[in-house]
Amino acid sequence: QVQLVESGGGLVQTGGSLRLSCAASGRTISGYPMGWFRQTPGKEREFVAHINTDGTETYYTDSVKGRFTISRDNAKNTVYLQMNSLKPEDTAVYYCATGTISGWPISSWPNTYNDWGQGTQVTVSS
Repeated sequence: QVQLVESGGGLVQTGGSLRLSCAASGRTISGYPMGWFRQTPGKEREFVAHINTDGTETYYTDSVKGRFTISRDNAKNTVYLQMNSLKPEDTAVYYCATGTISGWPISSWPNTYNDWGQGTQVTVSS
């Protein structure tokens, strides 16, 4: 089992940037595709971004394309989510997770992910 810890969340104004990190322990994540999801109270967990094992393939939900970038450093056992031009509707708890497969649209399905972090809160003020 992989333990995942997200960090980097916080309060930012509209148009600002944040960089989320997802640090893994217990097992190397180099063999796992990875994903970022987000959730707001009362709503389903929403897919945000996915990256395959070597970083050559990425997918994004339409609402973040051109603003968010997912990346990974397998040597550091860490995945990142660079978030630029943030909007109030990006406010959510962000989670990272280890995936089981890469491909579209299957990489957007939460049930294709196994290990999840505890989440980090991102709040974008208007």
